[in-house]
Amino acid sequence: MRSSGAVRASGGNRDGSDGRPFVVGVAGGSGSGKSTICEAIVDRIGPEHVALIAHDAYYRHRPEISYEERTKVNYDHPDSLETELLLIHLESLAAGETIQHPLYDFSRHLRRSRTVPISPRPVILIEGILTLVEPDLRGVLDLRVFVDTDADLRVLRRVERDMRERGRSFESIVAQYQATVKPMHEKFVEPSKRHADLIIPEGYNRQAVGALVARIREVLDRP
Repeated sequence: MRSSGAVRASGGNRDGSDGRPFVVGVAGGSGSGKSTICEAIVDRIGPEHVALIAHDAYYRHRPEISYEERTKVNYDHPDSLETELLLIHLESLAAGETIQHPLYDFSRHLRRSRTVPISPRPVILIEGILTLVEPDLRGVLDLRVFVDTDADLRVLRRVERDMRERGRSFESIVAQYQATVKPMHEKFVEPSKRHADLIIPEGYNRQAVGALVARIREVLDRP
C-alpha cells in the first residue's frame, strides 16, 4: 500500500489472524501530532475495537528523590521510561486480561496513585516519542508509524501544551528543550524513523491517516 505520505506501509509482522491483538506503534517528536492522530483513529474505528496506551504514562516513578532532583531527570532518554512494565501489560492484554494503565502527573514528575483499567481490544495503539527506539518494544509492533512534523511547529505546540496543561513556565520549557529535548530528538527520535512502515508528514495528514485507518479496518474485517 502506498499513498501520499505513506512510506513502506508493509503491514508489520502479523495480520491479526491468529487472535492476538494487532499492535500499532505511533512515534514522532514531542508536539508532532501523535495524540491527535491516535484520537482520530480511535474515533473512526471505535473505542470498542481500539485500546490507546500512552508510552509516556510509563515514566519511572521516583518518589525517593526530591522534586528538584526530578526536574533534572532527562525525560527524553529511553532509560526514563519503564518500558518493561509496558511490555508486561501488552502480554496481559494479549492473554485477555485487563491492565491498570498508569497515570503520570507531569507537574510533579510522579505517577498518580490512581490508574485506569484498559480491557483487551483487537487493536492496541501505543503512542510516544520513543516508541520505535526500544528494540524490545519495537519487536512486538505489527505496524510502525512515525509522525514527521517540522521542528518549528513542534516547539510551538510543546510550549503551548506545557504552559497550559502542565503548569510549566516559558523559561523552564526553553531550558528543557535546549538541554534534553532537542539533543535527544536528534540522537534517538529522528533516527527511529528508519524503522517506520508508514511515515505521516505534516502532523495530521488526511490521506496518510486515512491509509492507516484503512489498514486497521482490513485487519479487523478478517475472519
